[in-house]
Amino acid sequence: METLLIGQTLITWLNGGVTYLDGGAMFGVVPRTLWSKKYPVNELNQIELRTDPLLIQKNGENILLETGIGSGKLNEKQLRNYGVKEESAVEQSLRELGLTPEDIHIVLMTHMHFDHACGLTKWKDNQLISVFPNAKIVTSLIEWEEMQQPNIRSRNTYWKENWEAIKEQVSTFERSITITDGIEMHHTGGHSDGHSVVILQDGGETVVHMADLMPTHAHKNPLWVLAYDDYPMTSIKNKQKWLKYGESQDAWFTFYHDAYYRGIKWNDQGDIVKKIERKRN
Repeated sequence: METLLIGQTLITWLNGGVTYLDGGAMFGVVPRTLWSKKYPVNELNQIELRTDPLLIQKNGENILLETGIGSGKLNEKQLRNYGVKEESAVEQSLRELGLTPEDIHIVLMTHMHFDHACGLTKWKDNQLISVFPNAKIVTSLIEWEEMQQPNIRSRNTYWKENWEAIKEQVSTFERSITITDGIEMHHTGGHSDGHSVVILQDGGETVVHMADLMPTHAHKNPLWVLAYDDYPMTSIKNKQKWLKYGESQDAWFTFYHDAYYRGIKWNDQGDIVKKIERKRN
């Protein structure tokens, strides 16, 4: 498992599963001739996208950022349509670190689309239960309200199977929230109306986790937004804002979906100056 240490904060990427989605949908109006130079694509026009949670350990707390695609939650049609080649092994990843799901204190959900939230619950004795029963689950108020009452578009990604069993654990915020010293969430909207980013700071270093505003390193261009985005102009505005902030802090940018990089530092010319590559089998 790849790691990043800033100050006393340790980040470890867990195995949350992998999907293969249509590259055109992931890059919106950007022509394939452009985006395919930056991110590999297969003969079916699909790109590999991880769904790997970030375990953040600081001051004795275990904080999970996103939860993976889940295990045993998707039927055969969904597995096929979403190109799921590997389901989550988050619990196994935690065991390898000497932890259990009960040891997770907080779960941060940048948003609650199924590919981020399926790992919140699991089947046991024919009912869905919380995977992280002792954790406070934090997301924006807008996201939580739409999760429970999706519209005609969002009901395809906000599923009751992912929220009903954990509703008593959820804590919401409106604009910004300090999770603990050096860890903040900020509502952005864009990809979803309730989407948020996560900022980590420790030892004079900064990490910016832009979630699905910048799902892979190939999405760095502010104009390269997803066809899945509900409010693309809001995505563009907030990508510009948080890219500028991160660059001013010489920050690491980390990824949940990138199959090739866990984190990257860019210079002001857009060149990669530091990187954490994902180990590939």
